[in-house]
Amino acid sequence: MRSIAVANQKGGVGKTTTAVNLAIGLARAGRRVCLIDLDPQAHATLHVGVQPGEHPVSAFDVLAGAAALADATVAAAENVWLVPSHIDLSATEVALAGQPGRESILRRRMEADPLCSAPPEDGGYEYCIIDCPPSLGLLSLNAMAAVDRILLPLQPHFLALHGLSKLLETVELVSERVNPRLQVLGVVLCLYESGTRLAGEVGRDVEAFFTAAQERHPAWSGARLFRARIRRNIRLAEAPSFGRSIYEYAADSHGAEDYRALATEVDQAMADQAAAGDGVRDVRAA
Repeated sequence: MRSIAVANQKGGVGKTTTAVNLAIGLARAGRRVCLIDLDPQAHATLHVGVQPGEHPVSAFDVLAGAAALADATVAAAENVWLVPSHIDLSATEVALAGQPGRESILRRRMEADPLCSAPPEDGGYEYCIIDCPPSLGLLSLNAMAAVDRILLPLQPHFLALHGLSKLLETVELVSERVNPRLQVLGVVLCLYESGTRLAGEVGRDVEAFFTAAQERHPAWSGARLFRARIRRNIRLAEAPSFGRSIYEYAADSHGAEDYRALATEVDQAMADQAAAGDGVRDVRAA
């Protein structure tokens, strides 16, 4: 199974929109996907049409209780299974205070789940996509400890570059102390306005940043700026209120076109890395 955390400590950059539409885009391409909502706001849960609290077991019970991942999983769409969020997740740090290994609970739950280890022909997941909260606390740490790769949505303005460096420092620490498999998959530019000079400049700055930083730390060595740009699109903003992905809500919109391109690009990037033997298992060859 290939696992990706979608993370950024800054809110409003398209993180949840990217997690949901990437997951649905991969599912529409035939992949079996588990989407885990670790944000207490439960926006990813709502985005796929599930009401928080509708299912008796949530991500909070997986992290702070004895619930297995399968206990919390609900079918959300064709080829997509959701571990829903709940406002109780906001109390996770308090609930787990003093518990040994609390940063690796999600990883242990995933390792124990049959569908996370089974090949797809036996019903196993091919992807796990985790939507992280807009912070670098215990919930994001659990996601980073559980996955192979991190995808970073970034709004193209200069202050975002400062936040990117802070997030990458956290990735360094997690890869050194908790999860040596962790690497940055890349950056996707969201809320992109192609007609502005600023958007192009920030894109070039991100590319230059990764080119210069590749020798700094192994966790950054394969990072890239994805060619797909998620253009600013009102349909993307409207879709969550209807509990639908962009593909269902406005299949002919720029938003649907951009996320289809991103899903294809991410799928290929993960396959290339698996073929290179750098720690991502190619489930299609399993």
